[in-house]
Amino acid sequence: MRHYEIVFIVHPDQSEQVPGMIERCRSMVLSKGGKVHRLEDWGRRQMAYPIQKLHKAHYVLMNIECNNESLDELEHAFKFNDAVLRHLLVKMTDAVTAASPMMKEEKSRSLTQGQDTAPKPAPTVAPPVPAPAAAAPVETTA
Repeated sequence: MRHYEIVFIVHPDQSEQVPGMIERCRSMVLSKGGKVHRLEDWGRRQMAYPIQKLHKAHYVLMNIECNNESLDELEHAFKFNDAVLRHLLVKMTDAVTAASPMMKEEKSRSLTQGQDTAPKPAPTVAPPVPAPAAAAPVETTA
């Protein structure tokens, strides 16, 4: 069996169908003795360029190990599903299980947001500078 990385982009109006689509893909792979090594739902994101006049779409990444029969079945399912705007299948040398850079970015963003909600120390304020003493009026006699 070979290792593959699959990314597919789903129409934003069909985002509620994504969990079902993921489960169908997972069952296609597992039914033929394959394995799912990594599955990431990146959610709705801005696309680099518009596709069918859409600027946002729902992204999903999967790393799987399967045979050619399962791969052909998956590709057929992506081609004939109108909700899938684009898909990409890439053959990999090894199974990839580490978090993708997109997910690492999300985790770091959520960690920095968590720090923003933590109580902040009170700012240090310099003591007020006293105003210069007013000079006494000088009386002149002429």
